[in-house]
Formats: sequence, C-alpha cells, structure tokens
Amino acid sequence: MSWNKWIFVGGTLSLVTWGLLQSSSLDTFVNSLDKRSGTAYEYVQPWVVSDPESKMTATSPNDEQLLATIMEEAEKRKEAPVDARLDRVWKAIPGYNGIEVDVEKTLSLAKQQRGEKEIPFVYKEVAPSVRLEDLGAQPIYKGNPKKPMAALMINVAWGNEFIGPMLDVLEREKVRATFFFDGSWLNKNIETAQVIQQKGHELSNHAYSHKNMSTLGREEMVKEIDRTQQLLKEKLGVDNTLFAPPSGDFNDLTVKVAHEMNLKTILWTVDTVDWMKPTSESIVRKIAARVEPGSMILMHPTASSSGALAGMIAEIKRKNLSLGTVSELISSDRAPKVETE
Repeated sequence: MSWNKWIFVGGTLSLVTWGLLQSSSLDTFVNSLDKRSGTAYEYVQPWVVSDPESKMTATSPNDEQLLATIMEEAEKRKEAPVDARLDRVWKAIPGYNGIEVDVEKTLSLAKQQRGEKEIPFVYKEVAPSVRLEDLGAQPIYKGNPKKPMAALMINVAWGNEFIGPMLDVLEREKVRATFFFDGSWLNKNIETAQVIQQKGHELSNHAYSHKNMSTLGREEMVKEIDRTQQLLKEKLGVDNTLFAPPSGDFNDLTVKVAHEMNLKTILWTVDTVDWMKPTSESIVRKIAARVEPGSMILMHPTASSSGALAGMIAEIKRKNLSLGTVSELISSDRAPKVETE
C-alpha cells in the first residue's frame, strides 16, 4: 500500500507531514486528495461552519503544518452515514447523510483568513449506501432516529374554521407543515389550498373520498388516489410524491399501488387523536412526552389541535428538534440547527 493511502485513512499528524515531504509541493498534495477520496466525494453539499469551541488557529508557521492540523482534526469530526433499513415495527426507516470535512476547501479558506481565531471548517454531506428508495414498497411511519427533526402532518377532510388560526401560528413560529388533502374537500376549497400553498407548506394526497383503502380493489384504489393527484397537479401545480391513507387504513396492495404511482405511503409516529376532542393542554403534554427525533405528528384542523399548536411547537423545539415538512424529514439530508432565541 502506498504512503498516500495510509495518509487518507489514518489522518495522523506524523503520516500527513511525511506525505507532504514526499510531495513536490503543497498544491500537488492537495490536488491529489480528490483522487484518493472515493465515492464519498461524489455527494457534495458544502457549507461553512464557524466553530467557536475550536482551539485551533489559522496562524500556523507554514501551509504544510496548517494542512496537517486540518487533516488530523478532520478525522475527529467525521460522522458516517446511516443506511436506510427495514424495521420490524416501524417498517421503512430512511437513511441519514454522514458528514466530513472538505479538506481542500477548508485549507483554501483558512489560508485566505490566516490570523483569524478559528479555522473555518467547510463540511460536506456523504450519502448512505442504502437509500429509502432502495427498500421498495413499504409504509413510512417516521424519519431516521439520528435526524434531530420532527414533522407536523395535517390531514384535511372537513371544516375550514381552524385552518386560518393554525396557519397564523405556523407563520409566527416559522414552521412549514405538510397538509394532506382529501380530494372531495380540495375540489371545493381550491382557494383555501392556494393560501396554504402560498405560505410555503407542503401539499399532498389523502385520497378522494375518505374510504378505507383496505376494503377497495386495485382499480378503485387507483381511482381514489389518482383523482386527488390530478387536482393537486392541475389546480395547484404540485408534483406530489406522498400519500396518507384515510384513517390510516391500508393493506399491502395499497402500499404497492401507491408505489407504482411513484408515491410513498405515509403514516405517523404520534397521533393527537384530536377528533376525540381532547383538551389542548393534554395534546401538548402528549407531545412533550412522546416526540423524538424522526417523529411525524398527526393532527387535523380542529379546536383541540389549533389550541395546542403553539405549545406543541415549543415542546418540540425545547427538545432541540427542528421542524420540517414530511418530505424534508424522510430525506437523508442532514437537519439544520434549531434556532433559539
């Protein structure tokens, strides 16, 4: 095995320094990094992170020592990706991207900012080997438990009274939710759906007439899903990829039909059961006790959930979880940091 492979794998100060001495120049050494990096470098989504806890500085006597310091620190900061998998209880669990230091970009930026307090590490995401799409036709109840994010899913099949107040709370808290529309409701309330869309929320499919999908044959399943899919496309311009079966009722054929229509079957992790008219306070307590990384929280536009919504969001953020749409949650992309006031 050549010295350069030992350097990339080991990342130790002594080996890196020795490798540098064997290179004709720093630029030659840096330019060779991508050639040794493997497939991980094919999945690049960089961003700059200023790390206030870092004790390292960009005031090294020379560029070779600076690179050696970055390489050594890069090994400590690397997080491996998590593959998507099938769980006995939760079925399809999405994967989660890993993260590693982009050595070349970090070095370039550190040289530009020489003398600053910290080295400005540049990171990139590394995709898992097994993706959610590789698992085939499977229901999804939650996101990856390593992803510090939750999602609010609001199923709309009746009533408009509480949609406005809930939208106000979501806007004030800067949270985007996923609204699953019953097609028969959507057909009569396009303008309301447009308002929801304009506020940046995700719009998705809840079948057309709220039938129990497990009782239907293939042809009727396709019709129920497709009618709402067409409304989303023709009236709202939405290329939807999600399907939430009414009442959470489905069977294997339902999931297979949805998969054939390029839709992921979405269930939930935590149910507010707001249709039973619990107090808003009890819903907030339930969320505080049960929400965790990857949770999808089901609700409807009811008095109970409308009154609980601000408290639910506060409890979720208190657990240092960000809030995103269902599509964002089940993607392998890393979650953003939670903004705290």
